[in-house]
Amino acid sequence: MGYGEAQSAPFSTGLGLAGPGPRPRSHMAYTDRVKQILSWYPSDNPGTLTNLARLLNTGALAGTGKLVILPVDQGFEHGPARSFGPNVAGYDPDYHAQLAIETGCSAYAAPLGFLEAIAGKLAGEIPLILKVNNSDTLAKVPNPISAVTSSVKDAVRLGCAAVGYTIYPGSGARNEQYQDLRDIIAEAKSYGLPTVLWAYARGAISKEGETGIDVIAYAAHISAQLGAHIIKVKPPTDFIEQPEAKKAFEKAGIATKTLADRVREVVRSSFNGKRIVIFSGGESKSTPELLEDIKQIHQGGGFGSIMGRNAFQRPHDESVKLLKDVMGIFAGK
Repeated sequence: MGYGEAQSAPFSTGLGLAGPGPRPRSHMAYTDRVKQILSWYPSDNPGTLTNLARLLNTGALAGTGKLVILPVDQGFEHGPARSFGPNVAGYDPDYHAQLAIETGCSAYAAPLGFLEAIAGKLAGEIPLILKVNNSDTLAKVPNPISAVTSSVKDAVRLGCAAVGYTIYPGSGARNEQYQDLRDIIAEAKSYGLPTVLWAYARGAISKEGETGIDVIAYAAHISAQLGAHIIKVKPPTDFIEQPEAKKAFEKAGIATKTLADRVREVVRSSFNGKRIVIFSGGESKSTPELLEDIKQIHQGGGFGSIMGRNAFQRPHDESVKLLKDVMGIFAGK
C-alpha cells in the first residue's frame, strides 16, 4: 500500500453501523517523516511519544505527518440547535464517531459526555481526544475563560490518545488558564498522553485582531512554550493588531499577502516548524472556498486541519466527500 494510502475494505465500526472506508492503521511501520516529527519531542516519555505516533499513524493520512481531526465540542460551546440543527443526525453522539471513522480521520475530539457515550463501543477503532475544558454562550463574562469540565484520569479511563485544552491569549483570565494547563500537561505526560491545545485570542483584542497574523502567530508560539504537542489555531488573516508587531513584520519583510504566506509564518513561529500546527475550518463557507483555504494551508506548510462545523453540519454524503477531499489535498493528491 502506498504512502498515506487509505485501506478500503469493509469494516464494522463497533457502533452497530458498517460501511466502506479506511480502517485505522496502528501497526504500520513508522515512516521517516513520523520519526522526524517524534524527534522534535526528546523530553517526552515513551508513552507520550507512542500516543503521538498513534495519531500520526491512523486513518487516510497515516504516515504522512499530516492530521485531519474531527472535533465536536460545538454543542457545549454554542448550543445544540446552533450546532446540530443544520444536520439533525448530529444530535446523536454516535453519528460523529461514525463519521470520523468512515472518512479516515486521524482522531475524534469531544467533551466528556460525547466520549462517554461512544468510547466503550469503539474499542480503539480511532484515537480519541478528550476536551478537558469548555465554555458556553449563556454566561457573559468580562474575562473569557473555559471551565475545566473533565480530568486527565477521565481521558485514561476512556482510552484516549490525548487530552485537549483551550486557552484564550489576550483574556484577563489568561494566568489562571496557563497555570491550570501547566498542571494538566504535567499530569497527562505522567500517564503518557500528549496535549492538543486550542489557542483562540479573546479579551483585550479587537474582533478583527483575533485572527490577525501577528496574534495567531503569537498564540501559536505561546502554545509551544506552554508545552503543547499539537497546536490548533484559526487560519490567520492579513491584518496586524499590534503596532509594535506591524513595525517588526515590516522590518523583517515577513510576507502576509496570501494565506499560504501567513500559515508559513505561524508554522515558523512554532519553534521553526518543530511543533505540529493544525488549522480550524473557521466560519461556515462554501465547499470551493473551504478547499481553497485547505490548499493554501497545505502550501504554507500547515500540518493539517481540525474541522468541525464545516464538516458535520453538511448532509452525510457531502460531509464524507468534503473530509476525504481535504485529506486528499494534505496527502498531495
